[in-house]
Amino acid sequence: MNWETFSGRYKARDGINCQWRIARRPVGNVRPEDFEWTEEPIPVPKDGEVLLETMYLGLAPVMRMYMMGTDRTGDEHQRVGDVIRGRGVARVIESKNPDLPVGEIVQGAIGWQTYRVSSMTPAEKFFRVTTPDLPYSLAAGALGMNGLSAFAGFFICGEPKRGDVTVISGAAGGVGTMVVQMARIAGSRTIVGIAGGAEKCRFIKDLGCDEAIDYKSESVPQRLKELCPEGIDFYFDNVGGEILTACLENLAMNARIVLCGSISEYTRETPFGLTNYTRLRAVEGKMAGFFVYNHLHRWEEFTGQMADWIRAGKIKPVQDIVEGFESMPAALSRLFEGKNVGVQCCRVRPEPVRRKLFD
Repeated sequence: MNWETFSGRYKARDGINCQWRIARRPVGNVRPEDFEWTEEPIPVPKDGEVLLETMYLGLAPVMRMYMMGTDRTGDEHQRVGDVIRGRGVARVIESKNPDLPVGEIVQGAIGWQTYRVSSMTPAEKFFRVTTPDLPYSLAAGALGMNGLSAFAGFFICGEPKRGDVTVISGAAGGVGTMVVQMARIAGSRTIVGIAGGAEKCRFIKDLGCDEAIDYKSESVPQRLKELCPEGIDFYFDNVGGEILTACLENLAMNARIVLCGSISEYTRETPFGLTNYTRLRAVEGKMAGFFVYNHLHRWEEFTGQMADWIRAGKIKPVQDIVEGFESMPAALSRLFEGKNVGVQCCRVRPEPVRRKLFD
């Protein structure tokens, strides 16, 4: 069954809480058979709770990991039959919480469903959307967890230095497109982006990369040696696997590597075995991972700075928006097929018509 036929079976309806649930554990990329569509009555909020109507849902490679039953910590969280985890943007349409009036826009852990009741506890990680002059869709991307991942990974963990030779894998993806622009803000001397296909490579050069490597048609190790003859000062890794291996072979002294994602490894049956990490010794380099939820205390700092950069034109948000809640499974598949450019998200409902959208 193809995605068009599968998605065409379903249509979200007003007055019904439509949900996507885990039908089975994925093997390789997600398939239609991995998803189950269910419909339930819209839940009713109790005292202290609010009813949320979903506007946008973000998509990220980690959602396949959720469907496997784990998150990035390796802990088991989701069972077959559960509503798939995910974050998005929603409008309060009924409130029994005096701190959150009807009409308030929030972003947080909605899950793959068109309505949700929430008590807004810290564990649910909801935040008010405080940028009414910008599209609400950005709260599912540049002003959401994708943006915080880029901001915390690049500026906090990576400690960029003016004059760096910076390499970014997955440079046309949701986090990568923001890191490319952050590297320009930080004063990198040379920015090399790695992406799949000539069209994406042209795109990331227009976005701010000095050079682009097409991993589908070029030898990444050879091109890194040609483009970074004195080595890589800062490598922001979104893909893991063989590209991480290639970058480790071409490091400058005191190089820094930030491990943000490893999409090339998520669908492997056998975990990738990194064999050349000892290259860090020779250059006295550092390789560090990070977990975005450990940086939630920086939320106001991050959203304030990111919004200022967007307004000033220093960062141009890149979003790949699919239409309709029924498109969520196919949109997740697109991530692993390399079809998306920028943050992949789904418009479940139109934004309220009350202001000019950001261009």
